[in-house]
Amino acid sequence: MFHVNPPEPGAQIHGTDPFATPAEARSPVRRLRGRLAAAVTLWTTPGPAGLTVSSTLVADGEPGRMIGLVDDESEFWAAASAAGVFAVVPLGPAHRQLADRFAGLMPAPGGLFRGYDWTSTPYGPVPADAATWAGCRLDGAREFGWALLVEATIEAVELGPDTAPLLHFRGRYRELRD
Repeated sequence: MFHVNPPEPGAQIHGTDPFATPAEARSPVRRLRGRLAAAVTLWTTPGPAGLTVSSTLVADGEPGRMIGLVDDESEFWAAASAAGVFAVVPLGPAHRQLADRFAGLMPAPGGLFRGYDWTSTPYGPVPADAATWAGCRLDGAREFGWALLVEATIEAVELGPDTAPLLHFRGRYRELRD
């Protein structure tokens, strides 16, 4: 009789993704982008719909502005363009699974918003444990590379305690350490 020991909890079968494009075959632009650390945010809109976005920029001014790159074929974009508003939430280290869920990297049985506590806002739901978020009015969008450059006016800002951000760097989540 032959016995196979199951892997330890949390153990990986492969140290890397066996289906990933080898580094030398990737676009140099994509490799450059991977070397720029980016804050991980969650964009939500009434509907509800949402998307993990790591290409987000806030411009100070009167009024403040928000831009980001989103997938033009996403459910988020369809719902946001219909609603004309969306919320942007900076995520923290505790939100890794939530980020993966809304990025389409983790299963979401029952829907993206199921299994989490949400606070309703006029701009879209925000995670109940997210103390900081911005409410945005959609100004427009245009094709930008292989994405859609979304431009918005910031209409509301809720600032909670200063917390560590969740970062995306070289294809993985990272944490900011002092």
